[in-house]
This record gives sequence, C-alpha cells and structure tokens, in this order.
Amino acid sequence: MNTHICEFQFFGNNVVVTPWKLIGMVGALMFASRWFVQAYYSRRAGRSITPRLFWVMSLIGSVITLMYFILSPKQDMVGVLQNLFPFFIAAYNLYLDGKNEAVSLREAAKQPLRGSTCACANDGCGTGR
Repeated sequence: MNTHICEFQFFGNNVVVTPWKLIGMVGALMFASRWFVQAYYSRRAGRSITPRLFWVMSLIGSVITLMYFILSPKQDMVGVLQNLFPFFIAAYNLYLDGKNEAVSLREAAKQPLRGSTCACANDGCGTGR
C-alpha cells in the first residue's frame, strides 16, 4: 500500500501518490462534496435543508479518512480526532432521521385513505370497537 503510483511537483513541492494517499483523498473529497449536495437540495427547496444524503456522505467520508489516519503509515492522531467526532454526529443524525421517518410512516398508516369508505361494524374507523 506504500508503493509509489506517481510523483509530481505541486507549487514547488514534490508530491508522491501512494494507494493510502488515494484512500485519504477519496475520503476527503467525499467529506467535502457533501456541502455541494446540501447546497443543491437547499436551492431546490428554496430554503436551507440538510438532506439524508449529506449525513450518509459525512459518515462514509469519515470512515474512509479514519481508515487512512489509523491504518496508513501516517497514523496521525490529530486526523483521527478530526474525523472521529463528525462520524458520531453523522451516525446520530442518520439515527434520528430514520427514527423520525418511522414515526411519520406510522402516523400516515393511521390516517384513513381519502375518498375511501369503511365497512366497519361500529364506528367506521377500522378498529371494530
């Protein structure tokens, strides 16, 4: 994983690309690109919103960059801490989003269909009470 894939000059600095660096770059790009997703959905909605995809991309980006900082020869504790906290926040927000969606689905299931007639024996609500 530490073999050199390519090497080039960037602003006068020698940059060596290894498979581990590619993994780290993919994680960083995933984590950064979530802001474009959030901006797109907010523009479409006409108000500021945070879509589920934002949190999914946060979680994936955090996991990939955590792999880079923990498993690569870099083993940078600052990078671990920098990506560990967003991981938990993203996971918690996905949990809340799923929980709220489940509540919404249960509430929607309780509502009678519009224009339907119920042949319930007593009160017409479908409970039979």
